[in-house]
Amino acid sequence: MPIDEQDFQQYHLDTLAIRSGRLTTDEGAHGEPIFTTSSYVFDSAAQAAARFSGAEKGNIYSRFTNPTVRSFEQRLAALEGAERCVATSSGMAAILSTVMALLQSGDEVICSRSVFGTTNVLFEKYLHKFGVKTSFVNLTDLEEWKAAITGQTRMLFMETPSNPLCEVADIAQLAELAHANNALLVVDNCFCTPVLQQPLALGADISLHSATKFLDGQGRCIGGAVCGSDKLMEEVFGFLRSAGPTMSPFNAWVFLKGLETLSLRMQAHSANALRLADWLEQHPGVEKVYYAGLPSHPQHLLARTQQQAFGGVLSFRVKGGRAEAWKVIDSTRFLSITGNLGDTKTTITHPATTTHGRLSDDAKSKAGITENLIRVAVGLEHISDIKADLDLGLSGLANNRPD
Repeated sequence: MPIDEQDFQQYHLDTLAIRSGRLTTDEGAHGEPIFTTSSYVFDSAAQAAARFSGAEKGNIYSRFTNPTVRSFEQRLAALEGAERCVATSSGMAAILSTVMALLQSGDEVICSRSVFGTTNVLFEKYLHKFGVKTSFVNLTDLEEWKAAITGQTRMLFMETPSNPLCEVADIAQLAELAHANNALLVVDNCFCTPVLQQPLALGADISLHSATKFLDGQGRCIGGAVCGSDKLMEEVFGFLRSAGPTMSPFNAWVFLKGLETLSLRMQAHSANALRLADWLEQHPGVEKVYYAGLPSHPQHLLARTQQQAFGGVLSFRVKGGRAEAWKVIDSTRFLSITGNLGDTKTTITHPATTTHGRLSDDAKSKAGITENLIRVAVGLEHISDIKADLDLGLSGLANNRPD
């Protein structure tokens, strides 16, 4: 007989990624179907009224109830160890939905400096217009977090590992700090995914994602997700129902299938990234490498404790400035020059002029976004080919190649 969704928690994450959130119909299809419908037909006016009022569960309108989207939400919630997940139209929509649902004018947010550039803009520019103040702190400096807390602090927000310097925060420590001050801890878990890191198990209140990245894994669709308790997610769902930053059924189906191979892909991304980081650290054309898998990384031991592996994203500074960084990027032959990450294809970008290009020079400096910094999201090509492609530009920055 079919397994009840609640009973799936007894299974390993690899099984949950394939079997949880199953969507079955009378047709007996083995693969989950896509429900491409905007609305649903009711048996009677009374049933319609009951659905709209919430007295009866069921589909109403695909802005906020769709079987395919719900299947993706249930599967990701199972992987995150969350009571509930709310899917959104993008990763930024996930962040926006979270803060709009849970904050109000007069509240304050403490955010780590090392976040995706657009996240920084959202907090500093747009939330400020609605009376929500944001303070930015060093991700790894607990004393800065403590000093920034006021009586109005209601949320601590961070990415760990950070974008693009791969800094790692102690989630349990910051969760304790947040809860002691009547605040929520929100973790952007995009770089690790629940395969490598489970923020909720470490004390965080919310774990959110840009599903566009590793959850999809092949750069096909835009989407986001927010995971947490039923109580918090009901607030987020209420905002989504009213404001409509909704995931499409087709995108939800793509992400649903992407989750089935997530564990395999994250282990492969991590293995390739570690080998590339080791090689880059020895390269005479490289000034510094940022990857938590390296013993030289300041949070290496912490990352080993709270992550299953170190992820597929790294960054490094070349010897020189923007011209040299651009030369390395432009010299590659098959690496994809794009700001996206998490694909099977390796991607490369210059954060100072792309993902973090909208930040002020001062904000870039404080976040460590220098002109000679390059970010690589390591894909699943053969590692020897990735190294050789990068070396086309790097070899010109040094007199001698590494062995």
